[in-house]
Amino acid sequence: MLRLTLITSLCLWLTVASAVNLDSLWSVWNDSTQSDTNRLKVINEISRKGYMQSNIDSAFYCSQIQYNFAESVGNNSHMAKALATQGVLNYNRGNYKEALECFHRSLENFKENNDKIGISNCYNNIGLVYWQNGNYSESLKYYQKSFKINKENEDKSGMAICYNNIGLIYDEQGDYKKSIRYFQKSLEISKATSDKARMATSYTNIGMIFSENKNYNEALDFYNKSLELKKEIGDNYGISACYNNIGLVYWSDGNYKEALQYFQKSLNIRKELGDKYGLASCYTNIGNILGDKGNYIKSLEYYQLSVDIFQEIGNKKGLATTYINMMVGFENQGNYYTAIDEGNKALSIAKEIGNVQLIKDASENLWKLHKKLEKYQQALEIHELYIEMRDSVNSIENREATIKLEYKHQYEKEQAMADAKHQEQMALSAEREKRQELIAYSAGGGLIMVLLFAFFIFNRLQVTRRHKTIIEQQKELAEEQKKDITDSIQYAENIQRALLPTTRNLKEALPDGFVLFQPKDIVSGDFYWMQHHNDRVYLAACDCTGHGVPGAFMSMIGSSLLDEAVVEKGITQPNEIFFEVRKGFINALKQTGETQKDGMDAVLIVWDKQSTLQVAAAYSPVLIIKAGEMKELKPDRQPVGFHTGEQKPFTHHEHKLNKGDTVYLFSDGYPDQFGGPKDKKFMMKNFKKLLLSIQDKTMNEQKAILEETMAEWKGDSEQVDDILVMGVRF
Repeated sequence: MLRLTLITSLCLWLTVASAVNLDSLWSVWNDSTQSDTNRLKVINEISRKGYMQSNIDSAFYCSQIQYNFAESVGNNSHMAKALATQGVLNYNRGNYKEALECFHRSLENFKENNDKIGISNCYNNIGLVYWQNGNYSESLKYYQKSFKINKENEDKSGMAICYNNIGLIYDEQGDYKKSIRYFQKSLEISKATSDKARMATSYTNIGMIFSENKNYNEALDFYNKSLELKKEIGDNYGISACYNNIGLVYWSDGNYKEALQYFQKSLNIRKELGDKYGLASCYTNIGNILGDKGNYIKSLEYYQLSVDIFQEIGNKKGLATTYINMMVGFENQGNYYTAIDEGNKALSIAKEIGNVQLIKDASENLWKLHKKLEKYQQALEIHELYIEMRDSVNSIENREATIKLEYKHQYEKEQAMADAKHQEQMALSAEREKRQELIAYSAGGGLIMVLLFAFFIFNRLQVTRRHKTIIEQQKELAEEQKKDITDSIQYAENIQRALLPTTRNLKEALPDGFVLFQPKDIVSGDFYWMQHHNDRVYLAACDCTGHGVPGAFMSMIGSSLLDEAVVEKGITQPNEIFFEVRKGFINALKQTGETQKDGMDAVLIVWDKQSTLQVAAAYSPVLIIKAGEMKELKPDRQPVGFHTGEQKPFTHHEHKLNKGDTVYLFSDGYPDQFGGPKDKKFMMKNFKKLLLSIQDKTMNEQKAILEETMAEWKGDSEQVDDILVMGVRF
């Protein structure tokens, strides 16, 4: 059965502790002859650097002294700092509601003083609270606000914090490619600034990635590196988190004895610190081990301790995770109906926070439970959800692995062919040598010559047979490699299609539309893209450089850059989106124009509730049919990528839509296809005539007519390019 766990304190960078002389600081605070500013400065250090990582109660007490004194002398800056400290302390204890309140109050004070660093830190801390509660969209919004300020101020440390925390969001959402990219950016800055606390957290995150990929020895190496640094700086929270994570590795590797010892070490520190979230995580992990050992009653007791704490602190992700574990525990006891109740609780929360992995895990176990109880209708309904979530998770996990596998197979194929050619050359060389030997010996004449001749002929035949066998084996190996590559590419097709908008999403956004998509090869350089974001629908038809595997790689980059421009950076106008994607291509491919001109021809349309259509087009036109009349929006004569001419802005088109208007987006594959009686191109003019002639048909009928027309036109001719046509009727 499935088991779940919680990895704690991966990168919660709220404060950084350092050694201080408390006696010296207290003497300054108690000296009333000191200036108010100086006294506030030292009480702030006492609270944050003296007690925060070792004694929460003392830290809270000092921060309250700081706030009261700052309020009495009218110092907004230190009122803000005291509130921020209290927010951190509440966060560390798992009091997220109180932490959020403190951070927002602190933010208002920092804004009054126009303290950019304080504002940025508050944004980051607010983002952490939302992240902890599973509200990833709000969390990302605040991280991006923090990053913007840090970048403007060239605050490298702050940028590293934001990079790391954004990486955690993408990790939670299963986007490991982006997650790794952000972690690496954070680590580079931490090393450059010799920041031990940040380096320790980066080591933890790298260890997490190794652990997720079952590379347990490497994971332990990085977790232990993090632990050493945490001990050096006296970060008790970090030490506890490292113990917890090391325990998780041992648990995953089946070493329950070591795992329990490390979980207990972590639990002891959590109790001393009053860390509610950490306690709940430890209880969950101990419950997992007890469950694996068959002690289900004791395991469920620990899970219930976790549930009580997660409910108290409002941690939805932790609550859903623990409910799934309880579902498994009750199922193992044969208490199926109670297990279903726990599973339904988990599924409801997982849907609420949008955690794909938890939805998948909950639905999988619920499906199996309903089958056991012979509730086939419920099992079927939940199975559909499980399959959708499973495919989503698998497509994310296998995306990069598939690309790497393709490169590996391509290399092996080339190596096998090279070996076969080498063996063939060796065989020919051997034959030449034997022939020369034959000539030399035949000069002796007589019976010896005949005998030698016969011997060498026989020997040559034997050698030739051996080399022929080697060559055939090499060719068979090459054929096997070719089959492996084909299988890999066919699987890559599944991955690429998983990146495309789902049929359900398309139907929701485009209730009256169609997509005609016919790749030339197994995978395609053409792709279609759609986002429904902030009450606006974004739809694109894109034709990347090349087709087949190279084109597919480019399409993955293009799709990712479009998502980044719209969802992450919040760009709304299509011409500005193209400009941002162009920059992304140039940076990603390191284009200079001397050797690379890769990119994509594309058209992007955007519309909203006011029925206003916005368009940007790069080498691909847009066709709008209105009351039987066709209007063509001419494209810019430049790709979305590097080109040799001037890098001009893309043109912004705007068009008012009326009911019944039809818009078509397409690549050049359809009009450029050869066929017909004279084996000529279909041509754009014939494509336009065809679209005009089918305006009385439904969109589904239009798609069928376009498919039939192309099949008849192409006949036995080879398809020359990927074909993509999209139609939307408003």
